[in-house]
Amino acid sequence: MKNINIPMLLLATLVILMFVLVGISIAYRNIWFVLLFIILGFAFMGYGLSLKRKRK
Repeated sequence: MKNINIPMLLLATLVILMFVLVGISIAYRNIWFVLLFIILGFAFMGYGLSLKRKRK
């Protein structure tokens, strides 16, 4: 079994959490939180992809 990369796992979980929070914000009809969580979700995803690219 391969070793689990804990920092990347936490980063991926954080990205998923941001997009879940987008759905919750849509349910509460709060456009500012929707925009905030979308921006944060894509920012964390971009950061994770840049870390992965540096590693290879």
